[in-house]
Amino acid sequence: MPPRRFAYILLANEKWWKRLVSQNRAGKNIQAFVRKGLVGPKNTELILFYVTHPHKEIRGFATFIDRVTGDARDLWNSYGHEASLKSYNEYLNFLHGRQGTTFIRLRDLHELSAPISASTISEVTGMNRMPRSGTYLSKEMAHELLGRSIEIAGV
Repeated sequence: MPPRRFAYILLANEKWWKRLVSQNRAGKNIQAFVRKGLVGPKNTELILFYVTHPHKEIRGFATFIDRVTGDARDLWNSYGHEASLKSYNEYLNFLHGRQGTTFIRLRDLHELSAPISASTISEVTGMNRMPRSGTYLSKEMAHELLGRSIEIAGV
């Protein structure tokens, strides 16, 4: 894996982040984050969850398992039990008629006790605006960001 692709910042809104956290607290170790269309990281080690409005901060991270793309029905039948969507109908409503989708599979979700602000992300990465599709980070950048969270938390 290229060193520039150690971690991937994945954008999530508050609703989906809270559902991931809730499932994690309920003991669900392997989870799937569903994206519309065929998008997301292909090869990385960590997923960093950037929660968009109103927070604009990284709230947690997880170990990347794999990205699975394909037909929406087939993916639901194979991985729907890992998704944070409550039912097949909710899944279909979420997709708005799209036939292709992506399941980003992950494990060991961790919430950060001190979220990483957009200004800190910008300082470390040099990006003033987070790309809507997400972005890859080098190992050094990922460790710098997570290290700052630990410093802020006083650990």
